[in-house]
Amino acid sequence: MTTANVEHFREDLDVTPSIEYINEVGHEFTSALGMNDVEGKAYMALLRTGPITASSLAKDLNIDRAKAYRMVEKLSADGFISMSFSSPKKCIPIDPENAYAACLERKEKELKNFREMGKKIIPRVKGVVCARFGSNTPSFRILHGTDKIYSAIENLLEDDSKIVYMVTTSDDVAKMYHSAIPEKITKLEERGGKVRLIIDIEDRKMIPFLKRLNATDVRLGALPSNGRMIISENSLVMSNINKINEDPSKDYALSTNASEMINSIFSLCSLLWKNSKDVDV
Repeated sequence: MTTANVEHFREDLDVTPSIEYINEVGHEFTSALGMNDVEGKAYMALLRTGPITASSLAKDLNIDRAKAYRMVEKLSADGFISMSFSSPKKCIPIDPENAYAACLERKEKELKNFREMGKKIIPRVKGVVCARFGSNTPSFRILHGTDKIYSAIENLLEDDSKIVYMVTTSDDVAKMYHSAIPEKITKLEERGGKVRLIIDIEDRKMIPFLKRLNATDVRLGALPSNGRMIISENSLVMSNINKINEDPSKDYALSTNASEMINSIFSLCSLLWKNSKDVDV
């Protein structure tokens, strides 16, 4: 390495990351761990500042003390922080690598248990029902929780639709990146389908998430609400929830295969697409 390269390398080490970059990294990491926005900010604050009391954490985040104590209990139960034996007790963040490994181990165990349960229960269910499977009768389901909603979107992307519209916020796109949705989009495109994504704001820091989502085309448009509309030629997942990032457990959506409703919403999305402008990703 030349002297000039060494000096340039030293200069790079002295560059302080911008607050925007710090927030982006923190949001991406804590979303992967399944934390909501406030929990993620709390965990990242502890990593940056070191152990502090729940009361001080509430003050730093400008949230109610009772809410802060409940949040600390949840983060502790999930294995992301530990508590000191001092008085008052201090919140000690778990190392990011260990936190990620613990989260991965927990999810793998849950997935294994779920698969084993499915092998046992599905044959039993089929043995006690007599209804014909695959009925075309229109149906509606209320989905409770972001995980279940994303699972329904993943299933929607598995059909043979030629076009799927995804109309949602940029924050929702950032969360979708941590699900199986990008992989399902890629497989749909391999089958000859297209995914048209319409987002609400043109924020340059969201470009990496837009790229990773793997949508065929992306456009910027005026969304009819702060929720989401994911629609294929056969299925619809739709929600109209403000601040969908605040608490995943309070995220609700409607899922249906009703043709009349699907045709109406599909026409609306087509119109939104025509009136939107391209986003260069």
